[in-house]
Amino acid sequence: MLAVPLALFAPLASASTGPVIRIDTGKIEGAISHGIASWKGIPFAAPPVGALRWRAPQPAAAWSGVRQAGSYAADCMQLPFASDAAPLGTAPAEDCLYLNVWKPARASGKLPVIVWIYGGGFVNGGSSPPTYSGAPLAQQGAVLVSFNYRLGRFGFFAHPQLTREHADGAPLGNYGFMDQLAALQWVKRNVAAFGGDPANITLIGESAGGMSVNTLLTSPMARGLFAKAVVLSGGDGGTPAPGLGAVERIGADFAAGKGIAADDPQALDKLRALPAEQVVDGLNLANRSVQGAPTYHGPFADGTLAIDSGAAFAAGRFHKVPVMIGATGADIGGKTGFMVAGARSLAATLADQGVPVYAYRFSYVADSVGVPGARHATDIPFFFDTADIKYGAKSTARDAAMSRAMATYLVNFARKGDPNGAGLPAWPRYARARDEIMDFADTGKPVVTKDPWGAEIDAARAAVARRQ
Repeated sequence: MLAVPLALFAPLASASTGPVIRIDTGKIEGAISHGIASWKGIPFAAPPVGALRWRAPQPAAAWSGVRQAGSYAADCMQLPFASDAAPLGTAPAEDCLYLNVWKPARASGKLPVIVWIYGGGFVNGGSSPPTYSGAPLAQQGAVLVSFNYRLGRFGFFAHPQLTREHADGAPLGNYGFMDQLAALQWVKRNVAAFGGDPANITLIGESAGGMSVNTLLTSPMARGLFAKAVVLSGGDGGTPAPGLGAVERIGADFAAGKGIAADDPQALDKLRALPAEQVVDGLNLANRSVQGAPTYHGPFADGTLAIDSGAAFAAGRFHKVPVMIGATGADIGGKTGFMVAGARSLAATLADQGVPVYAYRFSYVADSVGVPGARHATDIPFFFDTADIKYGAKSTARDAAMSRAMATYLVNFARKGDPNGAGLPAWPRYARARDEIMDFADTGKPVVTKDPWGAEIDAARAAVARRQ
């Protein structure tokens, strides 16, 4: 594997002479390193601040001259979570709707496009972590796009007066999902300028990002915006149940805690005037599940953008595109939990309806980790071929081989809707009856196997169904 040094991700000096291209808002100048061209910190929407807090993303302003695009912009506002899974590379801020693009510097023809949606429980995360770099996937002939979307109460918030302010039937509350749509629309409009094929866009997301991909697979508003989907640890495709009214009450309770009554005619002005840190109000992955009286819910089924996706998948009301789906071996909830069993269930539901599905389990543990079990999110640096960045000097040749194989499967899938290709073990389409998955095994090899946990998962799900 060609190592990608950390210097590749350093901010570019303003006096650079990098590649200049024109997008719909103006010219941008990026950088070239190790045969990869990159542009970072590109605005895809207006800053969602002031009067635009809790509004659908608005168009980015055009500029004259050439805008420097050599370094990441701020990740979205949050209280960072003390974890080394993917530490942020920038300081969070409310002005955060920016994206990043990588491509082979000397590519011809239309390239497959991969669009990354990060995880973090919808309260943490960003596009700046070095392990999310698109450079290695670009080395394999893809255009990689990553972007930020609003988190926590900035991204998922409802209030009775917000509903009255926008009584025109437009989607409400799920502003983070609206950002994701806006980013995809930007990619559709602009990716050809980078050599990407706007008709061949693959979504990939992990954890909250995987749940986002599930939402977009069923969202009527996402029709035509992507051609393939990859879901890493995204659960079973269900959507949180509360409707708008319940989330409005949670938002009103948050406002009341700041001394803003629900019937105050100036409630929205006062809420939008709160300092960003007060909107975060100490919320992050460490404590979001242990709230007292809840003042934050997260995504919900608004009925317009985010529908009841579990019901939609079961009824066949979704975008029938090829899907790669799986989870890690020691994922959240264990063998029969939401991630592992959920991915298996959704794979079967999709395959039953004729969708090409490629199911996987990630059992590999990097040589330097020192504890058994492939934990949640540990597959990301292998699909991105950034295991050498994740593990640094402790990365081994075995890590590099698994990383290269998984990234190649991903780029093959993005290119043609099928992960198979020369030099790789054959990965069969998933079918419920055969129940064959690709195990990225702890031996360091991709191995096709009948799901060894299938019977246990099915028994557990049947027991839950009997109790309901």
